[in-house]
Amino acid sequence: MTILLAFIGLVLLIVGADLLVRGASTLAAAVGISPLVVGLTVVAFGTSAPELAVSIKAALAHEGDVAMGNVVGSNIMNVLLILGMSAVIAPLLVNRQLILLDVPVMIAAAIAVFMMAKDGEISQIDGAILVAMLLLYMTVLIVRSRRENIGRGTDESTPKLRGSKQVILNLIFMISGLAMLVFGADWLVNGAVALANALHVDQLVISLTIVAIGTSLPEIATSLMATWRGQRDIAVGNVVGSNIFNLLSIVGIASIVQPLDVSNQLLRFDLPIMLIVCIACWPIFWMGRRIMRVEGVVFLLGYISYTVYLVLRAGKSGALPQFEFWMTVAILPLLGLGMLAAWLVEHRASSRRVPEASLS
Repeated sequence: MTILLAFIGLVLLIVGADLLVRGASTLAAAVGISPLVVGLTVVAFGTSAPELAVSIKAALAHEGDVAMGNVVGSNIMNVLLILGMSAVIAPLLVNRQLILLDVPVMIAAAIAVFMMAKDGEISQIDGAILVAMLLLYMTVLIVRSRRENIGRGTDESTPKLRGSKQVILNLIFMISGLAMLVFGADWLVNGAVALANALHVDQLVISLTIVAIGTSLPEIATSLMATWRGQRDIAVGNVVGSNIFNLLSIVGIASIVQPLDVSNQLLRFDLPIMLIVCIACWPIFWMGRRIMRVEGVVFLLGYISYTVYLVLRAGKSGALPQFEFWMTVAILPLLGLGMLAAWLVEHRASSRRVPEASLS
């Protein structure tokens, strides 16, 4: 029954996030906020709402590994799995603003969380600093968006809310979605903890895999659908925005509610992996302002390797030392060489496109 409630909780998280995104994005767009900024703020916050609900519930239950593991696992998955799958479907375009502002903010947030966690705890003061960083980031985004809209004049494509009925309807969507998130998070966390105890598996591993995958389903659905429909910049913006909100909003708010303990395992391996993945985004995005299929395949291979490591760690397998050895001397170097080869191919393609454009 606990596992069944966990599954129902996961469904409530997904449906609740969808209602929250639908209502909030319509209201935001109606007041003149650009689609990119809506994607980086309202939609990113909405798709990160399951992680927020789960982490706050876990913090209140003094389950620090569940709260932090959920965020770290989701961020790693967002880049390696979601961007990897999306890029394999079609090469992804990267908006210039993402390279100049949003990815650096994501990297700064990852570094801040890593440094705050080094003493084994994310304190309430640390959480307040993270939330302040989030408010500053959102203020900059909204001010820039409004200035750009004023410079371009009125955008006729911006949806207009006709009368109070539409406003009330979208507010109902938001409130209903929030209520579903609260109940869904409660059931999912209880189910995850019960599953970990029943399987005699570390709660951190369950949080980094099952809980992270479940709460990341909105990001997966949003990015894959955006890629399939040709809106590839939205796919990238959703991932970057979600990572920023995961680090600043979820860790910040959850640690204000209750200081979060950070385990040695998380500090020694998973947090550094998340930091490396976030930092690696900037040169990949900058080179040619696109993510090619080859880079998508490298991302997917990286996530598969990370997941295999977690499974071996969960089962306390005797093959874990050998896997760590081969990861260090073979798998990671090969993935790095594959990424370097993709950069060189893109650089040559870009250099060819410039003369052709000048001739035309």
